Amino acid sequence: MALYAAAAAVLAGVESRQGSLRGLVYGSNFQNVKQLYALVCETQRYSTVLDAVIASAGLLRAEKKLRPHLAKVLVYELLLGRGFKGRGGRWKPLLDRHQARLKAELARLKVRRGVSQNEDLLEGGSKPGPASQVPRFVRVNTLKTCSEDAVDYFKRQGFSYQGRASSLEDVRALKGKCFLLDSLLPELLVFPARTDLHEHPLYQAGHLILQDKASCLPAMLLAPPPGSHVIDACAAPGNKTSHLAALLKNQGKIFAFDLDARRLASTATLLARAGVSCCELAEQDFLEVSPSDQRYRQVQYILLDPSCSGSGMLTRQLEEPGTGVPNQERLRALAAFQQRALSHALTFPALRRLVYSTCSLYQEENEDVVRAALQQSPAAFRLAPVLPSWPHRGLGTFPGAEHCLRASPETTLTGGFFTAVLERVEVPSSVSQAEASAPEVTPNPAPKRKRRRRKATAAPSSQPGM
Repeated sequence: MALYAAAAAVLAGVESRQGSLRGLVYGSNFQNVKQLYALVCETQRYSTVLDAVIASAGLLRAEKKLRPHLAKVLVYELLLGRGFKGRGGRWKPLLDRHQARLKAELARLKVRRGVSQNEDLLEGGSKPGPASQVPRFVRVNTLKTCSEDAVDYFKRQGFSYQGRASSLEDVRALKGKCFLLDSLLPELLVFPARTDLHEHPLYQAGHLILQDKASCLPAMLLAPPPGSHVIDACAAPGNKTSHLAALLKNQGKIFAFDLDARRLASTATLLARAGVSCCELAEQDFLEVSPSDQRYRQVQYILLDPSCSGSGMLTRQLEEPGTGVPNQERLRALAAFQQRALSHALTFPALRRLVYSTCSLYQEENEDVVRAALQQSPAAFRLAPVLPSWPHRGLGTFPGAEHCLRASPETTLTGGFFTAVLERVEVPSSVSQAEASAPEVTPNPAPKRKRRRRKATAAPSSQPGM
């Protein structure tokens, strides 16, 4: 019941202009913010449909104590969502009393508008675009399990495993309870869009991380070998941090920084659930971290994913379709911070490889930031050529920008994203020549299906909390 009350409070706050949908969700203190965000976004998307059904059914006239925003959330869950499935508290029997009438009014609305699918009821501007067709990517947490066991578990739950994807068309064709292994990342499973796994026991036990494919690129391309010392400069909410720990096999050290205490606390919860033991969290501005501090003398890898406009985020695109260029003053301020952070990161003396990434679509936060940093140290670092087959490259604003990677729902079936890999040209004197050979980044082959399953990967007998 807490979920529905929280969603109703967010909807009320949005309509009274108390804040943005995203800001109100993250400020709600609700434990599972992703679940809350998804519910509010979808309820808001169908708002006019729900208003029509509720009015036609006379729900608020019959139930005087039911507030309009809560009614909208509950009716969405009943008619268009997942159903209550054992949840709903005292509201479930109330909705059960009106279920037949509400379903009948929804059916009449479809007849009047001459449509057969729920989504056809949406107005033109609200119909699903490319962002809503992006599949659900699920990274298998190799600190706790392996891809083969996760695949086997889903098969036992009635999902149909389609093997390794060979093209984007394979991914686009996913429907129902079918899923694939990603063509690039051997630990990434791909499910149809809107597959909800937030309450899946493997997710709640930390065996699975719900993470967009584009968001998996930074850690994969940084490729720190086990035993390395790594800085995650702006770590919250922690998905990339947990990915780094998995690549390190919990061997080595991750220094993770973030200035937002609340987000850092959420990161700590995520890392604990994922079984990460090699990470040291610090509530600190990365710009104030001294490169000369002896604690970081062995740091050879840095992941920098700084605050950005978030213009490529799927939730932002679904919540605010057609949003134009953001406030230019804010964009300049963000780009200035990003440039300072990247230039600062490049001053760590033992640094060999750095990944700069954003979930922004704007050149000012992406290519322009990278170009400025390279111009400040033209002989020390270069853009590394990575993933030559990746279909969406950086904007050609300077020589070498084609080595950067971009992502979008239209071209890669992912969220909007930007990634650049910078590697040192000259080996620092503190690092031996043998250590200085940067790892070649190539995807691992698909796992063999007949490997013996590890006992540790069995599904938990209960569903631990988030």
